[in-house]
Amino acid sequence: QVQLVESGGGLVQPGGSLRLSCAASGTVFSIFSMAWYRQAPGKQRELVAAIVHDGVTDYAGSVKGRFTISRDNAKTSVYLQMNSLKPEDTAIYYCNVHMWSQYDYWGQGTQVTVSS
Repeated sequence: QVQLVESGGGLVQPGGSLRLSCAASGTVFSIFSMAWYRQAPGKQRELVAAIVHDGVTDYAGSVKGRFTISRDNAKTSVYLQMNSLKPEDTAIYYCNVHMWSQYDYWGQGTQVTVSS
C-alpha cells in the first residue's frame, strides 16, 4: 500500500508559476515511477510528466520547456514546477505512483486554475 498526499495547487494569473508536491508513504521501495496527470472539465485524464526510478523523465508536448518534474533523494516525494502557466493548464492535477507490480496509486487531486 502507498499513500499519497498532494499540495500546492491554487489560483494563478497567466504567466505565473506554481509548484506541486506529492509525498508518498508506505511500501515506497516498490515504486517504479512517479508522475503527474491532469484532468480538465470534459476531458480525459492525461499524462503531464513522469520520472522513472532511474531518473529518466518524460513530458507531454504541451508542457515541455515550461514544467519540470523532480523528486527528492529518497525517491518518496515528487514535485512539479510549473512556469509560464496558461489558461489551458487549468485542471485537477493528480499525483500517480506506478509500482513494479504494475499497480497504480493516485493522489486525491489538487486544483490548478490559471485565470486573470
